[in-house]
Amino acid sequence: MTRKKVKLTYITNDAARKATFKKRKKGLMKKLTELTTLCGIEACAIIFSPFNSQPDLWPSVVGLERVLAKFKSLSEMEQCNKMVNQETFLRDRIAKATDQLKKLQREKREKEITRLMFESLVAGATPPRDLNIIDLYDLVWLVDETMTDVCKRIELLTTTMTEPQVVSAVEPSWFMEMMSHEAYDDQMGFKIWDDVIQLPNDDNHGAFWSNNGSP
Repeated sequence: MTRKKVKLTYITNDAARKATFKKRKKGLMKKLTELTTLCGIEACAIIFSPFNSQPDLWPSVVGLERVLAKFKSLSEMEQCNKMVNQETFLRDRIAKATDQLKKLQREKREKEITRLMFESLVAGATPPRDLNIIDLYDLVWLVDETMTDVCKRIELLTTTMTEPQVVSAVEPSWFMEMMSHEAYDDQMGFKIWDDVIQLPNDDNHGAFWSNNGSP
């Protein structure tokens, strides 16, 4: 079950206003407790009301004085840096809602003109006759933007296709393996040619042996 949206207007009924005050004050104190506990920050609250002769202080007089002393130690610019009242808060919310509305209107308008452009293409590149001057200007702008994007994509594809393909000359793996074995054989002092192993030149071993092991 969804909660009923509260209308932010003054409650004229005294009993209902007093009940709402007690309920909201309790909720505010709970939120302050959660905020200070979870985030490890300092906060305080002073609430004046016609229902109590003395103001409600949170968390206590000592805690209130500590937070206020810390606040007063700041410069005037730092004190007013993020200070807001109800009017400023509502004005900021209205400005954000207005920007969001304008963004949605632009997106909606662009979708409408895009649909109109494709419908005109299907109808033989002829826009409907009932368009006003604003619709025609928006349609011309969208067609120009679309043509610009298409030309850029064509140019990019043409450049990519005309560029020479550079293929690196990579030797086959078997060739590289053979060359590495040959280098190793050079270090050891013998070479492999036509299935014959040539031993290092030595007085005692100056003969040729075949790969089958026969002298």
